[in-house]
Amino acid sequence: MNNNRILLLNHVKENAIIYLFMMILFLTGIVFGAIIVNSMNFVQKQDLFFYLERFFGEIVNEQSIDHITILKQSFFYHIKYLLLLFILGLSVVGLPIVWILLYIKGLVIGFSVGFIVNQLGFKGLLLAALSIAPQNILIIPIYIIAGTLSMVFSLTLINKLFSRRNSQTIFQPFSRYVVIFTMLIVASFVAALVEAFVSNAAMETLIKSFY
Repeated sequence: MNNNRILLLNHVKENAIIYLFMMILFLTGIVFGAIIVNSMNFVQKQDLFFYLERFFGEIVNEQSIDHITILKQSFFYHIKYLLLLFILGLSVVGLPIVWILLYIKGLVIGFSVGFIVNQLGFKGLLLAALSIAPQNILIIPIYIIAGTLSMVFSLTLINKLFSRRNSQTIFQPFSRYVVIFTMLIVASFVAALVEAFVSNAAMETLIKSFY
């Protein structure tokens, strides 16, 4: 346990700049997502809100949420996203795509929260806090860690390719890379559980109380 803690602390210290870069990238996506909401005209907002209200109407009309289906969809989405980051980390040329994926993730969250709050005011803020925030408190760090690991491993490969010292093997960093990504996938299942059984239940209760 102590050895693992020391290794973790050393890893964070060694790659603090990369972690900071990934967090700034993600936060930039959130900010631009909110800006996009404010730049939309009235007609665009009304068209989008029509679909949101129709979804609310389905919930109010007792079309109950299938939590198991949401769990499966959410978990498989996380698996695909994390596997994509994993594969991009193995290919040096995929590094910019890692940045884009993390930025887009922030953009989507920023737009979703921004639009709901813009249209529903305090009710939207409450809805976002209970239906969007819980799973994202877990999944956002997972994606940031995954993106950072992908970037670190890509830089390790670049260093290996262009370094004249070939004595160091890539097997040990690769095995750690696989193990940590496996742990992140397991952790994403917890986030999917929260989304399926906590966030959606809270959203269903809130929407029925609003309407």
